[in-house]
Amino acid sequence: MFSFGYNFSKKCVGVLAGLTLSAGAAADYSKHPLAPAFVDEMVKQHGFTAEEINHWLSKALKRQPILDSIARPAEKSKTWKEYRPIFIIPMRVTNGVGFWQENREALARAEKEYGVPAEVIVSIIGVETNYGKNTGSWYVIDALSTLAFDYPPRAPFFRSELVNYFILTREQKHDPLEFKGSYAGAMGYGQFMPSSYRNFAVDFNGDGFTDIWKSPTDAIGSVANYFKKHGWQPGKSVVVPAKLTRARDKVLANNDFNKVVPPQLNVSDWKKVGVAPLTQLAADFPAIAIEFEGAKGLEYWFGLQNFYTITRYNRSPMYAMAVYDLSLEIKKAMVTADKKLAGAQP
Repeated sequence: MFSFGYNFSKKCVGVLAGLTLSAGAAADYSKHPLAPAFVDEMVKQHGFTAEEINHWLSKALKRQPILDSIARPAEKSKTWKEYRPIFIIPMRVTNGVGFWQENREALARAEKEYGVPAEVIVSIIGVETNYGKNTGSWYVIDALSTLAFDYPPRAPFFRSELVNYFILTREQKHDPLEFKGSYAGAMGYGQFMPSSYRNFAVDFNGDGFTDIWKSPTDAIGSVANYFKKHGWQPGKSVVVPAKLTRARDKVLANNDFNKVVPPQLNVSDWKKVGVAPLTQLAADFPAIAIEFEGAKGLEYWFGLQNFYTITRYNRSPMYAMAVYDLSLEIKKAMVTADKKLAGAQP
């Protein structure tokens, strides 16, 4: 999940634009051309010593596979018909039911306190890490340093995350060289970026440490809190099916089509453009119109506020739809499992 909360100097952006991504760049990030400015900032603005920042940067390695991976994320390289089967599979549904059963109390409490359905929380954790089974094998300091210093397209964001990572590990009294995560530096069951951890993670089991790495309870509460803080509306729909009522090229010419921003147009506006819901939806309901290339052809949907909230976790509409579809499958399977359990009771 990504959040932009840090200002990157224009001077550094300009320097970054001139850097190459060659695999032969120095592995010791304390010697990177941008390191002195970064170290100076960490000392002056955040109270670290130059010695400790330089020590940690000297241990960080440039990882070319990370640069390769971030250049071709599945959300941009696949169609919906290719993307959906990655996540909506029997094993992930079965594992989701198992995770729900193992963490029933925490999920029920999170749903009550934050208003986010248990199946959505479970689905997020399922999509992100297969319920904690795959939380990432990259050292976070390698991932964030590689992307902060050697990936110009998004260097400001990842530089911000590297700042937050050092602050996070200081706050939690952990070694920055210790944690592992995704190639983007996301960590734990729910794959929180460092800034998201600092802003939204919660100590849901009350043991004094917000542990998104090993505590499913803390991960559950943290995901629910993230959704609540990003505008989740309890009891409201996520998406509704739609259809085109005008020629596709004329509809797609609308600047707001497939744009994942807070819904700017309502259903009445979209009807005028040429998109209409297939189910009952109030004319003044804010919505995002979306086109997917599905297994049976083009699909059209209205994404509502809760759909937009899911995209705050990952900005891809396909990601949000996969989370939603998986949540439906998990809930259906959970209901069946509970009925079987109830029938087996004496």
